[in-house]
Amino acid sequence: MAEDKPITLRDKILGEMAADYASALEKNFELAKQFIRITKTGKVDILFKEKLTGKEQIELYLIGKLYAKEAQLSSTEDAGSAELMSELGIRSVGSLFPWLKELGEAGVIESIKKGKFASYKIKINLVENVLKKIEEKVRKGGR
Repeated sequence: MAEDKPITLRDKILGEMAADYASALEKNFELAKQFIRITKTGKVDILFKEKLTGKEQIELYLIGKLYAKEAQLSSTEDAGSAELMSELGIRSVGSLFPWLKELGEAGVIESIKKGKFASYKIKINLVENVLKKIEEKVRKGGR
C-alpha cells in the first residue's frame, strides 16, 4: 500500500494561489480580440481608438503587449514612453505622463526601470477588469 505524500504549503500555493499568466490571457482572449490586433511583427493595434481615453488606449496597448509576448511576436511585455507615444499617436509627453502617473497610482500598471528610462507593464490580474470596463464603454458608445 503506497503512502499518501502530505501536501505541503508550497504545493498548495502553487496549485491554488499562483497566477498562471498564460491562462489569464487565454481566459480573456475572446474579450481582448474585440479591441486589440497584433501583427506578425508584434505591433499592437488598438480598435475603437476614437471611443477611448488616452488611459484606456494605454491599458489596451499594454494588454496587447502581453499577448504579443505570449505569442512570441515580441521580446517584451512592456513598453516605454517613446513606444507608447509613437504607436498610440500621442503628440506630447505632457499628455502621456499624467495618464501613466494616474494608472500607476491606481495600481493598474507598474513601472520597470531600464537603465535611465522607465518602461510600463499592465498587471496581469487586472486584464479582465480592464477589458470588461472597456467593453461596457464601447457597447454604450461613449467617451
